[in-house]
Formats: sequence, C-alpha cells, structure tokens
Amino acid sequence: MNVSALPIEPVLPEWRAALREKGTAVLVAPPGAGKSTRAPLALLAEPWLAGKKLLLLEPRRIAARSVARYMARLLREEVGETVGYRVRLESRTGPSTRIEVITEGILTRMLQDDPALEGVGAVLFDEFHERSLQADLGLALCLEARELLREDLRLAVMSATLEPEPVARLMGDAPVVVSEGRSFPVETIYRERPLADGFGALESAVASAVLTALDRVQGDVLAFLPGAAEIRRTEAALQERLAGGGGGPVLLAPLYGDLSAEQQDRALAPAPRGMRKVVLATAIAETSLTVEGVRAVVDSGLMRVSRFSPRTGMSRLVTEPVSRPAADQRRGRAGRVAPGVCYRLWMADEDGRLAPRSTPELLAADLAPLALELAAWGAADAGELRWLDPPPAAALAQARELLGQLGALDASGALTPDGRRMAALGLHPRLARMLLAARRLGAGRAGCALAALLGERDPFRGGSGAPPDADLRGRAAAVLAARPGGDGALARLAAEAERLARQLTLPAAAPASAAAAAEAAEASGLLLAFAYPDRIAERRPDGRYRLSGGRGAVLPGPQALSAAPYLVAADLDDQGSDGRIRLAAPLSEREIAEHAAELIREEAAIYWDPDAQAVRARQRRCLGALVLQETPLPSPDPERVKEALLAGIRQAGLELLPWTKGTRGWVERVAFLARLMPEEWPDVSPEGLLRALPQWLGPFLAGMKGRADLERLPLQNALDSFLPWSKRRQLDEWAPTHLDVPSGSRLPVDYSDPDSPVLAVRLQELFGLQDTPRIGGGRVPVLLHLLSPAHRPVQVTRDLASFWRTGYFDVKKDLKGRYPKHYWPDDPTLAVPTNRVRPR
Repeated sequence: MNVSALPIEPVLPEWRAALREKGTAVLVAPPGAGKSTRAPLALLAEPWLAGKKLLLLEPRRIAARSVARYMARLLREEVGETVGYRVRLESRTGPSTRIEVITEGILTRMLQDDPALEGVGAVLFDEFHERSLQADLGLALCLEARELLREDLRLAVMSATLEPEPVARLMGDAPVVVSEGRSFPVETIYRERPLADGFGALESAVASAVLTALDRVQGDVLAFLPGAAEIRRTEAALQERLAGGGGGPVLLAPLYGDLSAEQQDRALAPAPRGMRKVVLATAIAETSLTVEGVRAVVDSGLMRVSRFSPRTGMSRLVTEPVSRPAADQRRGRAGRVAPGVCYRLWMADEDGRLAPRSTPELLAADLAPLALELAAWGAADAGELRWLDPPPAAALAQARELLGQLGALDASGALTPDGRRMAALGLHPRLARMLLAARRLGAGRAGCALAALLGERDPFRGGSGAPPDADLRGRAAAVLAARPGGDGALARLAAEAERLARQLTLPAAAPASAAAAAEAAEASGLLLAFAYPDRIAERRPDGRYRLSGGRGAVLPGPQALSAAPYLVAADLDDQGSDGRIRLAAPLSEREIAEHAAELIREEAAIYWDPDAQAVRARQRRCLGALVLQETPLPSPDPERVKEALLAGIRQAGLELLPWTKGTRGWVERVAFLARLMPEEWPDVSPEGLLRALPQWLGPFLAGMKGRADLERLPLQNALDSFLPWSKRRQLDEWAPTHLDVPSGSRLPVDYSDPDSPVLAVRLQELFGLQDTPRIGGGRVPVLLHLLSPAHRPVQVTRDLASFWRTGYFDVKKDLKGRYPKHYWPDDPTLAVPTNRVRPR
C-alpha cells in the first residue's frame, strides 16, 4: 500500500526529532491525515524504542481494533504481529508485537500494576481532544511516572482539533508539530426551517436527508444520531421508504458501541459490489475510524453524553447539541477521498451558537472511579498531579465519601485492603464492591452477571422479549443461562460475566439451567445493596419509595416490584424530587439484618415534631435515611431536648412563645434604643432574637418539651436576662413605658415605630408645657399625637412650642365650636392643664 501520499508524511521527520530530543510532543493533524496510523509506525526505527513497546491509546474499542488493523495492513502483516491491540474482552498481541493499540482504561491498569511502565518506550494519546476522564488521568499519571521514575519515557498527545498550547505547557513546553493535512471541498447544506418537535421527528428528518443524499451524491452516506434508539428508529424508517426500490440496492449499517465487533466491522468495510451503504452512527464515528466510501454526511447535530449530578449523586444520559469542533469533525468525514456534501439538520443562523469546545468528562462525570485510582496511586490530593483541568473539589469530595461507604477508604482517606482489591478489578467502585461481596457470600456468578448487566446499557430496554418491568432478577437469570461467544446481546453479556468470573478466580462452570439461573438471581437485591448502599429503598404508604440516601423514588407504572417493602435501585434518573426507578431488585428485611449490619446504626433521635409542636425522643435503628425500627426513648438527654426545642422555636417562629402586651412593648423599647445606639444595645429584631435564643431563652427551658409547656414560660424574665443590670435600669430611664404630663396623667409611649415613638395625649393635658417631652436621654422628642376631648386626633407634631405659637389658634376655633363647655385659653403656655372639662 502506497502511504507516501498521506498528508502527515512531510512532518514525520519533525515528529521523530521532537520525541528524540525533547521526549514529549503534541501532534495536530486534521482527520484523514494519517496521524493515528503513520505517526506510530514512523517511530519503530527510532533507537530509543529498541527493545521496547509503543502504546497507542484510543478512546473506544472499535477505534483501537480499526487502527490496529489498518497499521497491520500498511505493514502487510496480520494483526498480532508487529501491531496488536488490547481492549476489554479481546486481545490480539504476540511475542513480536511492538505497537499495542489499547483503550484508555487498559493504560490505567498497566500504570497501577507497574508505575514505571518497564518495557514501554512511548505512550501516544490519540484523539485527546475528546478529553475523556481516563485520558486525562492517564496523562497525569504518565507525567508523574516520567518525572519520578522514567525520564526516558516518551509521551505524546495527538489530536485533530485540540488547542495545542495548553497541553504543550502541561507537558513541559513540549514541541508542537502541525500537519496541514489535505481534504476535499465539502458543501454544507443547512435546513431552511427549524426541526419539528415531537417523537420521531428527528429520525424522520435524518431519513429524508439520507434519501436526498443518495439521490444527489455518488458514494456512501454517513449519518450521525445521538444514540442507539434513534439509530434503530431511523433504520426502520429508511427500510420502509426504500422498500419500493429504485436507485439501486442500499445496505443499512448501524454503528454504535453496544454492537458486536463483527457488526461494527461490517459498518466500516466497503459496501458489497453493486450496493451503496448508509452508516447510521453515534459520535463513535467522529474520529479515528475510516468509514470506507463516504461522500455525504447527514448530521443531526446532537450527541448523548453522561452528566453527573452532585445534587443526587447519580449520572444520567442527556442529549445535547454538538460542539463546534465535533460538528467540523463530522463534516470532514465527507471530504476524505473526494469532494462531498454535509447536510446539517439545523439552520445557518443556529450554527454560530454551537459551543466552542466540548466539556471535558472530568468536569461533568462521576468521579468515584477517579478517586479510587488516585488512592491506589498513592495521591492523597489530586493537586499532587498535573491536570489540564483539575478535578472539581466538591465532586471529588463526594466521590471519596462514597468510597468510604463502600469500604474502599478508611476514616483517614487511605486505601483499605478491600479498596485495593476493588481497584485491581478495573470496574466502577460500586460494581467492584458488589463482586467482592458476592464471592464471600458464595454468589459470585450472580454478581458477575449483575456487573455485566450494569456495566453496559440495558440490552433489554425496548427490545422484544424484554422482562416486563424493572426487575433485574429476570435479566440476571437470562445472562446466567446464556452461552458466551455469540453475536447477540445476551451472549456478549455472558462473555463479560465469564471474564469477570475469571478475575474473581471462580471455578469454570457451564451455563446454568433456567431453574438454577432463576434461583441464583434471587440474590440480586442483596448483592446490589453492597454496590448501592445509598439506594436501598423503603416503600411508603402511598406506594412511592424513600432511598437510604434521602431522596424519593418511584416505580413507573404498576409492576411486580411495586409491592416490595424494600428494594435496591441500581438505575434511576435524577429528575425532580422523586427519581424514576429503571432497574432494581427486591431486598428482604432478613437480608438487611443479616448482611447489612455494618450499614445500620443505632441512634437516639431527639427532634422537633412540627405537627405535634413538641419534642419527640425515639430510639432508632437506621439505614441511612431509612428508619427500620423506632421505640420511645425513656430518659432523653435534657440538653438535647432543649436543643431540639430551640430548633423547633426557630422553625415555628417566635409566635410559639407566650407573648403579652408588656413583653412585646419591652422588645419595642429595646429596639428603639438599639436604633439610637446600635453599638451599645442588642439586636432584638425577630432574626436577632432567634440567633441569640440559646443565650436568653435556653436557661429558662428546663423541663419543657413543647408548646403546652411554653405557656408557663416566664418570658419577661427571659427577655430581661438579655440585658445586664445596668442596661435594664437605663432602659427604664431612656425608654420609659409611660410619661407624666402636666395634667397629672401618666400616659403610655408607643414604641412600635422605633424611629418615631408616639405619645398620644389630649391637647388640654399639655397646657402650660413649653416644649415637647423627650426620651432617649433627652435626644429624641416624642411624636405628639394631640387629641380632642373625645380622643380623636387633631394634630401631629414634634415641636410643641411651634404648635402653641401657630397651629393652636386654628385648632382652638374648631374645638371650641365642637366642645364649647371645655376650657380653651387664649395663651396655652400659661394656662392650667386639666384632664377634665375645665380646670378645678
């Protein structure tokens, strides 16, 4: 095969020199340039690689197999000779293999087993722009291994769309090698109208665009859809529309991760002679893969990604618009071998709103696997390693908390013996914990079947012959009874279960009979409890469930599990307050008592009951947020009862206390002085009183438990205790409850407005008084509400002297007409005050 025409060829000398002299490099080359295949092969003759292997990391199994086969063809060899590959469930290597194409998780296991990577000369990270969590982790570990253990280890990052400068700095100012590449022109066609909403609208639009491409463009068509379900529906729509014939025979070839290797290879291979091929693919076909013969691309503009929710501690698959680099990668697939066309299922004015880059998985994923790997590596803090984007601290702390629940980390955060065994299995920590427990309980085969099921997308969902509900027992039994080694989903799951059984060193066994498989699957709920201690669920009276982690959950629709008192939710979404349970298995109270003892805690619960408005004291056996048993607590700790009562008052509000006119007036008077001298007087607003409850109210709550007891609370004494003795005396002097007026009456002062205390007084009772009465140590004149003999307001003033000089005479005319028998002197400043009709 002639490779001299590949666009990467002119920069290969620079590429070899960079790794030879610097030891690190970043290679940027567009799709189709040959970076995944020619760049590794170009290093085989380098002296520093003599006697050592080169590891090439690919983000997906299908890409690893495809790249290895292509390189082997370039060398006119079979896979497993100079070039081999290792992926989960499959390995093709031999004693002469010098280039191993591996998936990223395999590299992590190699590093954990041998941090120095003895026998490895270089590690190349292909398609690094995808920023998978394992790639970020692998690069961080390799950088530390190179710095501390292997200065001669060569590291390189390769990508089509990566911004090279940040990663080059991360790698110690690595040289950047750029290939201009070569691609044929691609015409881009956008939709004229927005895509319709509703079920099936996307698939219908993709099918229509595919038919248009078949009609207008020579060659094969590659269509990108977000997931397998959309691919199946689009395939069905195309089969129906193509059934009428015309235009020649068309081969429809799905391409996504859950297909068998044979089915994936069929989608990548050239179409049979006389046929055209339509490949319906997920984002798996964006990079690394060469889909033979493609001249047209149909892009739905959508991708499905996993997003972790710190709020719920769960991941969910979401469908999002693609990023700008991903859209460009997809478009470029149409111009690999000849001019092509790309049909984008969005409008031209929407194109500018695509995200400039994809979110790195490290910033949006469940970090429990990462936290376990870091602990196994010996990194107590993620900051000890070099990252392009550091792991989010909150998500990492949450992940470590989960590892503590699973028994992988001890109280100090160090790896436990079980944690080291879990890390060695290379599974999600939840599934690894389940497998270890399953082996100890003698249910290893059932555990392996469950781990295989939960490690992949549910193969039964939406398919014919699927179990009728969310019960995982039926699925586990089907895997236990299946024979490994076939094309079907069950056969692939059985093969994965068998691989896990070998890891657990379980004895070989033939597929179980239907009855034996069903019996073994009955342990599913118990085994899941070890993987998901935070998702053990108890049925509520209304039929919904409460999880041990505190959230609510619900089984969609009536089904066999709906009556289970307890179950374990292995898969549920994080929408709303009650997540929808998709996969679960029942759990008995006996199993909880016998096997989940380490999860159960005894506690004395002393809490405020808002319905009874009283403190309750109970002895409880709890599993997380679930109360398994509750009995009265005979002698509760008085201090905890007081704390619970204080919490209840905070929750219910100060109205729970026995307020009187006098106690409310006390608060208003202190508030007046606090407004006048905030640095000297306490905050007695509702918020201030609630904040300080333990100081002023706590000492008076001895023996009290609820609202009925609070009725006998000496609230005035409690409030007085808020002030030292000197302030209590000053309160009476500076904010008196009453003021004496010239008539001899003692009248109350209204402090409800701390800015304007009010004295309401009949006008005649102030005759002879020259100035407004003052409070607050003489600083604040009261606001006088001057009243008629019938106690109706006639004037409001803070300046009594001014009123006597000006306003009094107009008021006198009015009042003298209405109250002629009363005393209305011409000079009020010299008149005799009276609280009667006329002075004596």
